[in-house]
Amino acid sequence: MAIVPVIQSAVSAQINKLYQVDLDPSSITVSETKPEFEGDYTVVLFALLKTLKKKPEELGNELGQALVAGNATLFSGFNVIKGFLNLAVSDSFWLQFLKEQYNDPQYGRHPRNGKRVMVEYASPNTNKPLHLGHLRNIFLGWSVAEIYKANGYEVVKTCIANDRGIHICKSMIAWQLFANGATPESTGIKGDHLVGDYYVKFGEELKKQMAPIIEKKQAELLESGKTPEETAKYLHDKKEELEKEAPIMKAAQQMLIDWEAGKPDVVELWRTMNGWVYKGFDETYKRIGANFDKVYYESETYLLGKELVEEGLRKKVFFLKDDGSAWVDLTKDGLDEKIVRRRDGTAVYITQDIGLAEVKKNEFNCDLSIYVVGDEQNYHFKVLKLICQKLGLEGADGIFHLSYGMVELPTGRMKTREGTVVDADDILDEMIRESELKTKEQGKTEGLSEEELKNLYEIIGTGGLKFFLVRVDPKKRMIFNPEESIELHGFTATFVQYTYARSQSVFRKELYTGGEIGAELLPLEKQLIITLERYADIIKQAGDEMNPSVIAGYVFEVAKLYNTFYNEHSILKAESPVKKELRLQINQMTAHVIKSGMALLGIRVPDRM
Repeated sequence: MAIVPVIQSAVSAQINKLYQVDLDPSSITVSETKPEFEGDYTVVLFALLKTLKKKPEELGNELGQALVAGNATLFSGFNVIKGFLNLAVSDSFWLQFLKEQYNDPQYGRHPRNGKRVMVEYASPNTNKPLHLGHLRNIFLGWSVAEIYKANGYEVVKTCIANDRGIHICKSMIAWQLFANGATPESTGIKGDHLVGDYYVKFGEELKKQMAPIIEKKQAELLESGKTPEETAKYLHDKKEELEKEAPIMKAAQQMLIDWEAGKPDVVELWRTMNGWVYKGFDETYKRIGANFDKVYYESETYLLGKELVEEGLRKKVFFLKDDGSAWVDLTKDGLDEKIVRRRDGTAVYITQDIGLAEVKKNEFNCDLSIYVVGDEQNYHFKVLKLICQKLGLEGADGIFHLSYGMVELPTGRMKTREGTVVDADDILDEMIRESELKTKEQGKTEGLSEEELKNLYEIIGTGGLKFFLVRVDPKKRMIFNPEESIELHGFTATFVQYTYARSQSVFRKELYTGGEIGAELLPLEKQLIITLERYADIIKQAGDEMNPSVIAGYVFEVAKLYNTFYNEHSILKAESPVKKELRLQINQMTAHVIKSGMALLGIRVPDRM
C-alpha cells in the first residue's frame, strides 16, 4: 500500500470527476512536501494547467477540496502555494499502514519481475593480495547485487580472476630469482601476501636495473642538444618503452610468451603460485561476507577473445599494422585507435574482456551486465562496449560500467608496485581492534561472554568499514579514516547498529500484542511512520541509480529520527495501553527496516551493544 501511487490514483479519479479528463495516474508528479511547508505530500500542478485550462490557484483549490471531501480516510487537509497542492494525509491511513506492515521483515522488497542482471565485482589480479581499493569495489558490487534482488531481479554475482598476463609473470620471475623456494607453509605468510611481496620485489629490482639505463639515455639526449626540460619530458613519456630494456622485464615478457605457448615448467609454477593466492583470497572473502555465483578466469576466456579478434579481422572490424599487431579504429566514434592483440600474438586486457562478454551472455543470457570497476577504466569500457557492438555480439547493448572513485588514505594515493597499498586483511584487523577499543571506552561490555564480545567487535569493525566505503556516492573519490568510521555519534554503521540494539532492548522488557493502536498520531510518531513507508521507494531509487549510498543515507535518517522519538516519547511507560501498543509496533517496524537496509549493505546488526 505505497502512498504515492494511492495519491496519484486519487488525484486522477478526481480530475476525471471534476473535468471529465482521463489522466494516467503515473503521469501525475507527487513528491514529499518540503519541510518549510505544511503537508505531507505535494502534487505538482504545472503540467496539468494546459490540459485542464485552469490557473494554478484555482486548480489547486478545486482539486484540494474535492480530494479531502471525497477521500476522508486518506486526506485530512490541504493548502496551495503557487503551482503546488500540499496534501495532509490522515492519521487513519498511516495507522492502517502500520497495522498491516509493522511485523513484515520483508517490507520494502519488490516482487519478481522476470529479468536477470549480472554484477561482476572484485576482479582481482593474482599477483597481490586484496587491498583497500578492492574492498570498496567488493562492498559496492555485492550491495548493488543485493539491491537488484530486492527490486525483483534474478541476480548472478560473478568475479573475473585476472590470472594471466605480464603482471602475473612479474611475481613469478621475482619468486624464481629471490625466493629460494619459499612457500606459504615454510614462511607462515598468507599465500596472497607472499606472492604480493614478490611483485613488490620485482618493482624494486626493476628500479635498480633502470637506473643505469636512464642515466645512459639522459646523457645521450643532453649530448644531442636536448635541454634538461626536454630530456626530463622524454624520459617520463618513454618510461614504459625504456623499461622493456631492463633484463628483468625482458625475462617477464619471455615468460608470458612461454606461458601462452604452454611451456610445462612455466605453467606448473603459474598454477602453484595462483593456488597460493586463491586460498588467501578465499580467507579474506569469508571474513567480509563476499560471495560469487560464478568465478571466471582470464586464462580460460582470453583464447575466445583471440578467436573473436580473428573474426573481427575477417569482418574488417579490426586491422593489422605493419608489425603484425591487431587494432580497432574508433576515431569516427570520438575515440582513437586501440590495440586488441600484440605483435607477438599475445592477448591484452581488452582481448580477454571481449571473450568474457561473449561467455557471460552465452552462459546466463542476462538483460544487463554490470562491471564494477574503478573510474580509471572509463575509457577501457567505452572501447569494450563499442567493439562488442561492432562485432555484433549479442548482449553488447546491455554492457554497463559502474564506475567508482578511488579510495585514498590521508597520506595520499596507494601504489602496489611501490609497496604503499593497505592490504585488506590489515585494515580489517585494524578495524576490529578499533571497535574493541571504542566499545571498552563506552563501558558497555557488561553481561557479554568473551565469545559474544569477539563477535560484537567483528560486527562493529567490519560493519564500520563497509558503511564508510558505501555511504559515499560511488562516483566520488574518498579518503578512508578508520577511527572516524566507527564513531558512535555520526554518520556511521556504529550509530545505526546502536539504534537497532536499542530497539531490541525494548523487546527484552515488553512485546507488542497486535491490539488497538488508537486514532491519532503525535507529530514524531507520524513522521517516523511516514519515513518508514518510504523504504520501498528508497530501494527502487538505489537500484535505478546503482547507488548503495542511498540506502546508507536512508537507514541513518531512520536511526536519527527513531532516537529522537525514543528520547521524547516513552514506549514502555506510554500514556495509555493503546499508545504503548502503537509505539511498540513503530519500534518493531523500525527494527525491521534498519535490519533489512543494513543487510542490503552486507552489514549485520547486533541485538546487544
